[in-house]
Amino acid sequence: MAVADPATSTALITNDIVVFGLIAATLGVVFWSESSPNRVFRRFYAVVPALLLCYFIPGIYNSIGLIDGANSKLYNPIASRVLLPAALVLLTLTIDLKGVLKLGPKLLAMYAAASVSVMVGAVVAFLIMQWLHPATVAGDTWGGMAALAGSWIGGGANMVAMKEVFGVDETTFGQFVVVDVSVGYVWMAILIFFAGRADAIDARSGADTRAIEDLKRRLASYQAEHARIATLGDLMMIVGIAFGIVGLAHAVAQPAAAWFAANVSWARQVSLHEPFVWVVVLATLAGLGLSFTRVRQLDGAGASKIGTLLLYILIASIGMQMDIAALADKPWLFALGVIWISVHIGLLWLLGRLLRVPFFYFALGSQSNIGGPASAPVVASVFHPSLAPVGALLGALGYATGTLLAYIVGITLRALAT
Repeated sequence: MAVADPATSTALITNDIVVFGLIAATLGVVFWSESSPNRVFRRFYAVVPALLLCYFIPGIYNSIGLIDGANSKLYNPIASRVLLPAALVLLTLTIDLKGVLKLGPKLLAMYAAASVSVMVGAVVAFLIMQWLHPATVAGDTWGGMAALAGSWIGGGANMVAMKEVFGVDETTFGQFVVVDVSVGYVWMAILIFFAGRADAIDARSGADTRAIEDLKRRLASYQAEHARIATLGDLMMIVGIAFGIVGLAHAVAQPAAAWFAANVSWARQVSLHEPFVWVVVLATLAGLGLSFTRVRQLDGAGASKIGTLLLYILIASIGMQMDIAALADKPWLFALGVIWISVHIGLLWLLGRLLRVPFFYFALGSQSNIGGPASAPVVASVFHPSLAPVGALLGALGYATGTLLAYIVGITLRALAT
C-alpha cells in the first residue's frame, strides 16, 4: 500500500497503512455498536444509519487534520480501482435472474417502473430546480445527480462507479451522499409504517395476494437449501474470482479504451475512451455472467457479504476526502432530492393502481431501487421474514442495471446543463 508524501501534507497521520488501520477500526466500532443490544446504541441507530457514520467519521478525521484524504493513495488506486470492481463482481454474481422471473410479471413491472421513474425524476427535478434555483444545479451538480441515480437504481457500488466515470468532485459527491441517506431513509421509514397496514390497503384496492403466499413458501425452501458455513476453500474461491476478474478487467480496459478513442468518433461523448469505464462495465458483465453458473452458489458461503465489506471500505475511503464544512453550501439540494423522489413515488403509485398490485409489490419495487440490497430485505421482512431474500434479490439486480441506467441519466443531465 502506498504512503502519502509527508512533504505535501500537514496531517497528523500521513502513512497510508496507519490510515487504513484507523479506517478499518472505525468501521469495526460502527458495526459493533450497531449490533449491540445496548439501549443507547439501539436508539441512536434508529435515527442515524450506520452508512452515514461510515462516511462522515472519516470525513471528520480529514476535516480536523488527523488524516489527509487528498494526498492519500488509499482511495485511488486501492479502493476505487481494486475494491470497487471486486465488489461489483461479488454483488452481481449473486443475482438469480431465473428466480426473479418466477416472481411474476407484476412485481417485475413495478421494479422496472421504479428504475424508470428514478430516471425520469432526475430530469424533472433538474429542470424544476434549474427554473426555481439555478445555482443549485450549476457546476458539476449533474454529475452528483448521476451518482445519486446510481445509488437509487442500484446501490453504493453503482454510485461510486458514476463518481469515477464522470469525475465528480469529492465535496459534491459528499453532498449527494447526505441527500441519498436522508431522503432515502425517510422514505424507507414511511414504507415500513404503511407495511403494517398492508392488509387494509390491499383490501381497499382489491389486490390479489395469493402469489405472495406461494412466494413465501418457495423462498423459505430455497434459503434452507443453499445456506451453509463457509470453508477456507469457499473464501479462497470468492476472493480469487473477485480479484482475478478485476485484474483481467484492467488488462482488457486499457487497450479497449485506446482502440475506441482512436477508431470510434463518438467514444469521447459517452466516455468509452476512459479505461475505468471499461473496468466497471467488464466487472459487472462478468459477475452477471457468473450468476448463470454454479458460482452463484458461493453466495451461500458469503460472497455478497464480502462484496458489501469491500463496499464499506470504499465508502469510508471516499468519506476521508470530504470537507464537512462544505456540506452546508447547498441546502437546496435537499429540495431537489424531495422533488426527485416525489416523482418516483407518484409514477410508481399510478402504475400500482393501474395494475392493482399488492402494496408489497409497490414497497419492494421502490425500496429495491432506492435502498438497494442493504435495506430492501428490511422492508420485505416487515411483510414476512421469509420474504427478505426477495428484497435482497431485487436489490442485487440493481447492481447489474444501475450502472448503465445511471450512466444514461448522467449523459442526459450533462446535455441539459450545457
